[in-house]
Amino acid sequence: MTYKSIKPGQIWLDTNGNRIQAHGGSIIYVDDTFYWYGENKEKSKENSGIWHWGVRCYSSKDLYNWEDLGLIVPPDSGDEDSPLHPSKYVDRPHIIYNQRTRKYVCWLKIMGEGNTQESTILVADSILGPYTIVQTGLRPLGMNAGDFDLVVSPDDGKAYYYFERVHSELICADLSDDYTGVTGYYSTHFPNGHPPYVREAPAYFRRKGLHYLLTSGTTGYFPNPSEVACAQSYHGPWTIIGNPHPDDSTLTSYRSQISSVFKHPHKKDLYIALADRWLPNNTVEGPEAMASFAVLFGEEQSDQIPDAINLPAYPDTSIADYVWLPIRFDGEMVYLDWKDEWRIEDYH
Repeated sequence: MTYKSIKPGQIWLDTNGNRIQAHGGSIIYVDDTFYWYGENKEKSKENSGIWHWGVRCYSSKDLYNWEDLGLIVPPDSGDEDSPLHPSKYVDRPHIIYNQRTRKYVCWLKIMGEGNTQESTILVADSILGPYTIVQTGLRPLGMNAGDFDLVVSPDDGKAYYYFERVHSELICADLSDDYTGVTGYYSTHFPNGHPPYVREAPAYFRRKGLHYLLTSGTTGYFPNPSEVACAQSYHGPWTIIGNPHPDDSTLTSYRSQISSVFKHPHKKDLYIALADRWLPNNTVEGPEAMASFAVLFGEEQSDQIPDAINLPAYPDTSIADYVWLPIRFDGEMVYLDWKDEWRIEDYH
């Protein structure tokens, strides 16, 4: 099957006819080729005990048709103590290229018991690997680090790490020169008491000198309203300017969660928000998810949580879909209008 457009929320197959498995994903452009990588959830069936099966990568020339290049970070199924063991909660791989070291640097979020969340860092000479682990168990700045994004400044090559400090605020930390650690300099943003109000899933982009962050609330795999913030610098201060999904009456960000924003290298002003529809069969709307998680993490009794919010420890994310939409700008504000179908060629 050959695709000639993007159809948000519909099943997306690779050139072999299999579901694309690149969740919590990002796109990196190397040598005239688009590479889309993310969590491989092909074996993550309900109660399977498998949270992930490595990091998978696909290549494309048109952003429509994707060739499966296999696992660039395979799972370590033989070592239960490895951060890459399939039962470990490996989330949101991000890869950036270091011009100085000529290395591709991959960060992984590893969730542990309770609120424990750490990072594993790998490096490679090629976008396709092989990747070598250089650090495990990292708690940057001594903090539990949740959902994150990595950013390299096009001006000077300096890199920044935006992450949710579990579960309280968002941190912007300067990365070391080799991008495998933090320097110790950081700033704090969006302080909130507890989920669902804490901001997670930060997706950064920059346009016309203005810095943007798209974030979601903290309601697990249940979707909630996204939020846009902008700033004059990487470290802010950040100003919240609104919900980018104006036509979504369910307040679920079109039943999805944004993972990253990709600027098309050959289009003047085409920015694409990449999002996951983690639970395609979910019927819980945004207000219900927000209220339920407020009860769960707040001071009220947790037995008030509706049954619809309860998920098994390993939900079926093997059938998760994607919601990719072009960003519309109105002054400084960012909007994501729903489109059943859209084409790259319609943008200049």
